[in-house]
Amino acid sequence: MRAEPLDHLLLSGLPGLGKTTLAEIVAFESGAGFHSTSGPAIERPADLVGLLTALQPRDVLFIDEIHRLPRVVEEYLYSAMEDFRLVIVLDKGINSRSVPMQVHPFTLVGATTREGLLSDPFRARFGLHEKLEAYDTADLRVVALRSARLLNLPMDSDAADMLAQRARGTPRILNRLIRRVRDIVQTTGATQADAAITASALARLGLDDNGLMLHDRKLLTLLHRAGAIGMGLKALAVGLGEDERTVEDVYEPFLIREGFITRTPRGRMLTQRGNALMGASPSSGTLFPTP
Repeated sequence: MRAEPLDHLLLSGLPGLGKTTLAEIVAFESGAGFHSTSGPAIERPADLVGLLTALQPRDVLFIDEIHRLPRVVEEYLYSAMEDFRLVIVLDKGINSRSVPMQVHPFTLVGATTREGLLSDPFRARFGLHEKLEAYDTADLRVVALRSARLLNLPMDSDAADMLAQRARGTPRILNRLIRRVRDIVQTTGATQADAAITASALARLGLDDNGLMLHDRKLLTLLHRAGAIGMGLKALAVGLGEDERTVEDVYEPFLIREGFITRTPRGRMLTQRGNALMGASPSSGTLFPTP
């Protein structure tokens, strides 16, 4: 109604929850152009200048993994976000001079899985902050049936429920599982994805009834062996053969959310639910209750 661009929007949350899709929806509903890039792809201020000067009025610029922007590029964005103006510094030393450059009003949509890595001044320039949460089973069931239709895959409600329960609250994982179920349906000559076919496909992928993959069970095994001693992030990463960021950002969120592990001053430890899953009595491991 005001013929203005939407205020800058920061989307945070775990990978696979639809941050990119939501940014595209913002552009579509605004009737604006959509331009997409990622933080690591913008290495120098000149890269940012090229992106911003190419925008038309009210366009949406989407930057995925915005927490990985170089600090010098981030600082160039400050005036662009507030005043739609760039200040470009030419030359160096005593010959340096600044040249202001106006850009069209635009909406910056930033997506991040690690909002805490954004500086406070940068975060404050986003007028809208939205945190995406994991989907519940009922919503994922709707997504499963819709995705199956798009793939021309007949699927009954039992199969959709099974997939929704094991998708870890993440549509991206759900859609990946559905494509593998389609493979099994096609190669076995089945007429539809039912509970038996779906269970067979998930078993081939190493996905158990709790939605745990092989790496999840390996992490739980390491904590089970550690017992009440607990394990630090570095030790877990070494035991899993992964880097610390992968353990912290990919493996742990689901296990903590589902109440299998907890973080304590002594390190990561199994909860009562985690001990029960591993077949241990509470006295042989942690006494921390399931959240």
